[in-house]
Amino acid sequence: MARRKGRPVDGVLLLHKPAGMTSNHALQRAKRLFFVEKAGHTGALDPLATGVLPLCFGEATKFSQFLLDADKGYRTCIRLGATTDTCDADGEILEQKSAAGITLAQVEAALKPLIGDILQVPPMYSALKLNGQPLYKMARQGVEVERAPRPVTIHSIDILAFRAGDEAEVELDIRCTKGTYIRSIAVDLGVALGCGGHVKTLHRSHAGLFNENQCITLEELQSRFDERQAVAGDEAGYAALDSYLLSADAPVASLPAVDLPANSAHYFRLGNPVMVSKVYRFGEQGAIVRVFCAETEQSPRAFLGLGSITDEGGVAPKRILANRSSNEQ
Repeated sequence: MARRKGRPVDGVLLLHKPAGMTSNHALQRAKRLFFVEKAGHTGALDPLATGVLPLCFGEATKFSQFLLDADKGYRTCIRLGATTDTCDADGEILEQKSAAGITLAQVEAALKPLIGDILQVPPMYSALKLNGQPLYKMARQGVEVERAPRPVTIHSIDILAFRAGDEAEVELDIRCTKGTYIRSIAVDLGVALGCGGHVKTLHRSHAGLFNENQCITLEELQSRFDERQAVAGDEAGYAALDSYLLSADAPVASLPAVDLPANSAHYFRLGNPVMVSKVYRFGEQGAIVRVFCAETEQSPRAFLGLGSITDEGGVAPKRILANRSSNEQ
């Protein structure tokens, strides 16, 4: 008899990633704990970093790109006076200079050019690829290549604390677009101040619609599973964990929602455009909307997927969830 590969679970887990663990390692631990068939994360954090790591299970993976593209929020402590090969505290120190003369006013002035629409040079220790090879693999071989600056937007940088001294430190709260490297901000700040700098600690506080207060740790999940599994078996343990999952449409919850009657929902699931009364209340032609089968006495409201508003006053399917109930019949 073939061994089960996992359960067909759909939803989003807001995980608090611990320090010292890669995002993929955290994903694999959660995947094993929930015993799910399919899972993916929505934007890697450095091993040094902690904080919000949304994981998508099952059909929710179809909407992970929305979280990858979402704005992020970070709290970081930048140590001034030292540069490292990885641009963070996990790397080897390359150069040290005294930061004793650096003042808060100088830090404020140096940060101003880093706010707004800027061009940022990615660190060599990054997952970006050149000719199919990740930059971090080249860096580990002692190879450094020129990296093209990439456009990002830094919405805001707020100084939370500043500690003057030979090894001065500044704590920042940063809100930015996808693709922003906080380590590059640390490097640019160090260059502007003339003393060098690197990321000492990094914590992701926000990812799109989600924040750190909604997250749960791997240890908490393991404890919850063990507690219920010891009383009533594996299925009870899994049920306890599933209660922490957000719905499959959580990554796109900011989009307008359109409810379809059962007959229209049937054709939408088959990949056909359907007419929707007064659809332009939800957006203009081409706008993306969440599509649901409306609640009835026989069945609860169900998320069907995403559609786009057509010029004929309807909704055309763009990304449809698998119909689990029909697949299992």
